[in-house]
Amino acid sequence: MSSIEYDIFWYEAIKQLREENILSDQECSMWFNNMKYSSSSENSIILSVPSNFYKDQIKIRYSAILEKKILELSGTPINLQFDIVQKSNTATTKTVNSPKPKVKVIEEESSESSDDYEEEEVQEKEYKVVDEDRQHHQLKKEYTFENYVIGDNNSLPTNAGKAIVNNPGKDYNPCLIYGGVGLGKTHLMQAIGNGIHQKHPDMKIVYIPAETFINEFIDAIGTTKGKGTGTSQFKNKYRKVDVLLVDDIHDFVGKKSTQEELFHTFNALYDSNKQLVFTCDRPPSELKDFSDRLRSRFERGLNVDLLPPDFETRVAILRNKAVSKKIEISDDILSYMAKNITTNIRDLEAALTKLIAYADLVGKKITMEVAKTQLKHVFQKPLQLNITIDKVQKVVAEYFNVTTIDLKSKKRTKVVTFPRQVAMYIIREITDFSTTEIGLEFGGRDHTTVMHACQKIEDMTTTNSTLEPTINNLIRTVKESGGN
Repeated sequence: MSSIEYDIFWYEAIKQLREENILSDQECSMWFNNMKYSSSSENSIILSVPSNFYKDQIKIRYSAILEKKILELSGTPINLQFDIVQKSNTATTKTVNSPKPKVKVIEEESSESSDDYEEEEVQEKEYKVVDEDRQHHQLKKEYTFENYVIGDNNSLPTNAGKAIVNNPGKDYNPCLIYGGVGLGKTHLMQAIGNGIHQKHPDMKIVYIPAETFINEFIDAIGTTKGKGTGTSQFKNKYRKVDVLLVDDIHDFVGKKSTQEELFHTFNALYDSNKQLVFTCDRPPSELKDFSDRLRSRFERGLNVDLLPPDFETRVAILRNKAVSKKIEISDDILSYMAKNITTNIRDLEAALTKLIAYADLVGKKITMEVAKTQLKHVFQKPLQLNITIDKVQKVVAEYFNVTTIDLKSKKRTKVVTFPRQVAMYIIREITDFSTTEIGLEFGGRDHTTVMHACQKIEDMTTTNSTLEPTINNLIRTVKESGGN
């Protein structure tokens, strides 16, 4: 594949991740504006970044989703690599010569503060409040009720959303929408926000992913310094709005301090008849390590679930997407795709995007033959294994001649820390457990510890020729056991 095609796939991947609301405008401004496509080699895209800090953060936060998206578009696995290109700018000399003090950005204080293998430090940064006139800026205008395909799987939450638009703060408050990955929770939530903004333009609306809420709260704590400035600004930002939309509240699991802050924010808004809408990947009753009183706040309102779409709805979703892209695709092809992709809306749209990108880049019409050829890997259903964290821990512990108790302990010796990091890395690679959930099963460690461990092992595989085969053998052992 030529470097020109890689260039196209790179920028198309960024564009689509923004359209799908996987990357926010804030993230693009913070990370991607300072990163440029540089060149490509066989199965690699080389990106220019201004510092090692940027490189590490991009690798930890975004490499996986970017590589997956480019694979969807190109059909070819690629690796992202980075060149450090330092900018020459006299305006930054003072900052370089007088660095700010470093602070740990970890919400719950870790008892392993001296652990060189599991701790990372992040440069302190000023907490900033979003301009009140632009507080609905994270809403994507393309997410509306008009282009939200309604079927039996989502009619109840859709009708509830429309009722909220008509009477925010009165009907169905709070409202929690829950369902699996890729079923349209974010689209529906943002459609509610856009509908309210259109019908009630004077209302202040904030849409925010839970992870961003958590990070802003951590930043606010880190910049308070005993004066209360950071946390006061944070509270003013979220407690003086008319509508608060929080996406993916399952990310609050294990975050006791942030849960406490959300609890008080919830009460302040609810008592003032302000509208609250949340999304989650499961019912509130299934949230582990979660505040009971916060869970009860969610359950006091309307809880509605989104189900996987049926065949007719899947066809309608594909047809609607094709029309929005101004692409002609026969009903036979759409039906063929809908029959074979039954997981979720995101997978449906990803398959269609792959077809459209292929047709556009190679100049071919989308025929049934093209669809079958380009989507054959998408339709191959992987063996579903019940792989648990406990199973991975047992396999890794046995291999390295330690115990699972050691892996979960506070021990910081290298003989224990390294196997612990390998286990975390394997779990992150072959399961859908979040870094928060993984950390909880390793003695209640913070999610940043898990992220750091995974990145450390990934970096080591590039310099240690024996490590990657070892990890692959461990993964094979886990899978061959069927996860049991």
